[in-house]
Amino acid sequence: MSTEDNYLRIGGDLRVMRVGYGAMKLTGDQVWGPYPDHDQALAVLRGAVDAGVQLIDTADVYGPHTNELLIREALHPYPSDLVIATKGGFVRGGYEYDTLGAVGNVNYLRQSAHMSAQRLGVEAIDLYYLHSGTATDAPFEDQVGALADLRNEGVIRNVGLSNVTIEQLRVAREIVPIAAVTALFNVTVRIGVELRAAAEKADIVFSPWHPVTITDGPLASRAAEVVPSIATAHGATVQQIALAWQLQGSTHSLPIPGTTSIGHLRQNLEARSITLTNTEMKALDKIAIS
Repeated sequence: MSTEDNYLRIGGDLRVMRVGYGAMKLTGDQVWGPYPDHDQALAVLRGAVDAGVQLIDTADVYGPHTNELLIREALHPYPSDLVIATKGGFVRGGYEYDTLGAVGNVNYLRQSAHMSAQRLGVEAIDLYYLHSGTATDAPFEDQVGALADLRNEGVIRNVGLSNVTIEQLRVAREIVPIAAVTALFNVTVRIGVELRAAAEKADIVFSPWHPVTITDGPLASRAAEVVPSIATAHGATVQQIALAWQLQGSTHSLPIPGTTSIGHLRQNLEARSITLTNTEMKALDKIAIS
């Protein structure tokens, strides 16, 4: 990759390095409550920025709220080139994951965006995602319309969509410019593959979450037969190969790996310097072909 290949623009104006940081892991068990080692959490966030990370991804439901507050404590006032992305539209009723639900109520979404801005300490949120396309209590068009209104009002700068269908992306783009989409996509889980293709066609950012996972998912056994040998050939970790595959697989890809280790964070960034051969890329792609 060239130097410029290591960067993307979100919404046309926010230039960021192509490996961001997903902050979800800096919460308690099951993404509930604060991270138990507060000082370590602060150190990881500050270490990410010191290492050159320019996009930090969070959500109001992480904690809930504790993740956004942690980011503010660690990094505010923010560097001028740092982009904070957050999301709204999920609620948690307690520690158990089965209490998680999607809410599309327009006033709730508006409140969520305003409160996220307050917790993060910003006048305008750089990138604000609708966290899910699955809410049924309001029409999807109304939910996107609420984010469009917030954009017009200056509460958010760019609108993103998380975990939506191709059709929902099409509908949303008729309402407001969409700067980025995010979905589950990695070597062993290819759920977001169609959304990635749609993002490329629309010239918007695709931000895969859990981007370096190689041990979970329906393709894990096949990945175990392919990835380690490629990693050995490059003197790299299997996670670095998984990340390099993301970066080379799409010029619109902006993965957001999460970690609680500064050492692992730096390894993730080093994956940008790995160039996989065409043969290696095809081998990794074919993991998904039965």
